[in-house]
Formats: sequence, structure tokens, C-alpha cells
Amino acid sequence: MISIDNLTISFSGKKAVDGISLQIEPGEILGLVGESGSGKSVTALTLMGLLASEGVMETGTIDFNGTCLLKAGVKPDQKLLRSFRGDQMSMIFQEPMTSLNPTMKVGPQIDEQLLLHAKDDFKSAEERKKRVLETLEGVGLRDVEKVYDSYPHQLSGGMRQRAMIAMAVILHPALIIADEPTTALDVTIQNQIVKLLKEIRDREQNSMIFITHDLNLARRICTKLAVMKDGKIVELGSTEEIFTNPQTDYAKKLIAAVPGRKNSKSAVHREIERIEPILTVKDLNVFYKERSKKLFGKTEHKCVVKNADFEIYPGETLGLVGESGCGKTSLCKAILGINNDITGNVKISTVRPQMVFQDPYSSLNPSKSIGWLLEEPLRAEDILEKSIKYTKETRKEMAIDMLRRVGLDEYYYDRMPHQLSGGQRQRVSIGQALITKPSLILADEPVSALDVTIQDQVLELLESLQEEYGLAYLFISHDINVIYRVSDRIMVMKKGEILEIGDRDQLFDNPKHPYTKELLAES
Repeated sequence: MISIDNLTISFSGKKAVDGISLQIEPGEILGLVGESGSGKSVTALTLMGLLASEGVMETGTIDFNGTCLLKAGVKPDQKLLRSFRGDQMSMIFQEPMTSLNPTMKVGPQIDEQLLLHAKDDFKSAEERKKRVLETLEGVGLRDVEKVYDSYPHQLSGGMRQRAMIAMAVILHPALIIADEPTTALDVTIQNQIVKLLKEIRDREQNSMIFITHDLNLARRICTKLAVMKDGKIVELGSTEEIFTNPQTDYAKKLIAAVPGRKNSKSAVHREIERIEPILTVKDLNVFYKERSKKLFGKTEHKCVVKNADFEIYPGETLGLVGESGCGKTSLCKAILGINNDITGNVKISTVRPQMVFQDPYSSLNPSKSIGWLLEEPLRAEDILEKSIKYTKETRKEMAIDMLRRVGLDEYYYDRMPHQLSGGQRQRVSIGQALITKPSLILADEPVSALDVTIQDQVLELLESLQEEYGLAYLFISHDINVIYRVSDRIMVMKKGEILEIGDRDQLFDNPKHPYTKELLAES
């Protein structure tokens, strides 16, 4: 179905994809795995005809069922590409907040696919809406009428990602390119999405390119793997062959870094001296204003976090797990004072706690360089303390040092956020939070977009800084294996309520609540 031959893509003379060749058969699920920045997403975007203007296709051809879509040195036929996009091939993008139109409600955006490519199959707007609602339900969303009528910013990260998946699969195209499609999803919804994609593949024998840094997930869904590094394919073969008998050192390194309870580096439980908490949350309720659909209806207050009670102690990591939309991020924002519509008490015995946000592309200023962004917390600290603690030279040295510590080199100091991959942007976001060495960090899915080797590196960094400075973390993740590795205690949340809090091993070995048991069974 798909033939990619000797594809080379460069940006400003630097090769992002270097002479790769791939063939994808009908019904095949090809996994593209490798570290962030290895060329996975650039390959997929090129195939879709969405290569950035600064990108150059130096060599190669891309054929779709015998039709040449792209050829090096030949101007792309945009009319031809538009006829294939959406109808014959679709893409689930890595960051839905920047891919969805912020000025349109979610339902009408998905409906556009039907209007553009399947208008003759639906006699009315009501029939199209019914199809959209069915698809939203099929990707695990609840209250689909409300989702249909919501703007992207009114949904959680995981809900936005599911809406993006619904948009991509609604026409059942021959090829689905899934670029990190389950990054922000908890394990129960992740399993639903994987099952849905497999069902579509089995029913219609369509093909899929599945880009992921989650090797456990790749093993479950992919029939064939292509391992990429520095723009090249270093290993290609059936999924089980690569997992059971990897041939290259790099593939061996990737597989060895896959997180799991058995090989957790934090297998020995630490003893935390719980004398005086650094954070105390007591009977906390968080509300959001919700406008009435009626013209003169009253604005209602929706409670998204209910009666939260917990503490975090110096040097401790409290892991927080729960499904997308359960209130995890709202809880963090309330603790930081970003959301002031609350009742209850939040007491922090430190100054300026920091947060690593879930979506780095929307939290990083797109008009500023990476160096400027990393130095901004240092400038802000000088302003707040009315001092000159950091000179211009010191700020630059600290920013470059932080780049290296989160797995990037000095080259990225002058880059802009849009010039980095999703995983690279997330590393910058982590660096921003760490650079002022705060006592408390609220980490909202801080390694969700990172490949396993960089994930391992960043987790080691967080652990070493915690050991050195006595840092405390509230660590949010949908990845149960990551939560097991980093946490001293674990807190389970659902529909705004904290269902269970316990020591890590105690909770894993003897969960009390049925939802906790379900989460652990799905992982």
C-alpha cells in the first residue's frame, strides 16, 4: 500500500531523515520507535504532505497504492494530496491543543470531515451529528453531547486527544498515521483506544503507522517495528523478533529501558521522615464556571475536585493517578493559586513552588528562544527579590547546563519552540521548573512525551535533584510503571474524588478500591 524509497529530509542543511526506505502492506501496523528527534514525526508529516516550509525533501519518492504522491525535486501536487488526506489517509497528531481549531467547537470540527469527504452519504446535519456522537463514544468519551458542544480549551488533555482520534478514524481511511495517540491517556482509556484501532484494522484491513515512545504499547499493537535513530532506520523486523532478539546495541538499550515493576530502579522503598509537611491540602473543593446553554440562564459552578485531603513531606514523591478529566490538573492549579474559585485550605511551607505542565507547546512562549525561556525564571526571581542574583552570563551558563541535564545540547539554546519535537519541548518545560531549584514541584505528566531512554534519564535527574536538595514532588502520570518507579506514596483519583492513598508497595500489593484494582489490572 505504501512505499517510501530513499527518503531524505533536511532542515537548514541538517538531516532530520536520512535515506530511509519502508513498505507497508494492507492490514499491517508498522511501529516507528526511537528517541525524540529521531525523525519519526517528520517522516509521517512528509507522507501526509505536511512537511514544514523550511524542510527540504532532498531525495526519495513516496507512493500510495501505485500513485506517486511525492518525489524529490518535483513540486508537490496539492490538489492530489488534498484528495488523499482525510479520505484515504488521516493523522492523529501528537498535540491536539495546537492541532484543533481553538475558535470552533469540537463537534463541528469533526463534522468537517464528513462534509468534505462523505457529504453524499449523509442526507442531513442530524445524520452527520449522530455519526460524530457515535465516534466520540467509540473513543471512550462520556457525555458526548457536551463534548460535541465544547471548545478545545474546555476539555482536558486526554479528552482533546480522544477527540482528535475520533476525527482521524471517522471515515475509516486506508491509512491511519498515529503520532503518539495515547500519550495523555490513562491505561483504561489507552486500552480502549488500542482495541478500537485494532477493530478498525481488522474490519477494514486498513494500514497504520503507529509512532510511539511506549515500547510496551508498541509490542501490544504493532506487527512490525522500525527502530529509528538520528534520522536512520537502524533495525527493521517483526515486533516479536526485535523484542526477543534485538540485533543492534541501540535496540537493546531501548528495550532495557522500558519501565516495569520488576526492573524498577526504586525497588527499595525509601523511608521518608514525615514530621512537618511541605504541602497540606485540607477539605479542598475546586470549581469551574459553566455557562448555561439558555440565553438568560444563570452561570453554574461545577465542582471538579471534591473534599481533597492529603499532605506531602520534604523529600517525598506523592504519585497521583486517575483517568483523564478526573481533576488532577485542576487540583495542581488550585494548589498554585492559578484557580482561585475554591473552598478549603492549601498551606505551602515554601516559596514559589513550580509546575511542569502537561502540554509544553501551549505553555512555552512561541515567540521566544529556548535560552530565553530557560532564563526567564531566573529573571523573575531577581525581580521578586529586588536583587541581581544572576548576571546575564550566569543565566546563560545555567540555561546551557540545564539543557544538558535534561538531555539536550547547547545547539538548542537559540532554537524556537516550534523547531523542537514534542519530547524536546517537554524537556525544556522540565528544565524551566528545575532551574531555580524549588522545594516543591507539581509535575503534570512530565515524561509522557519522552522516549524510554530520555524518560529514564529525566527520571534519574528528578531523583538525583530530589536527593540533593530534598525536593518534594506531586507527580501526575497515567503510566502505572512510571508511578511505581518514582513514588513513595500513591494517590488514586476518579471524578474529582480521592479514592485511595497508600504506600506504594502496599497499594500495589493490596489495593482497596475497585477502581484501583481495575487500573492495576489494565497496566
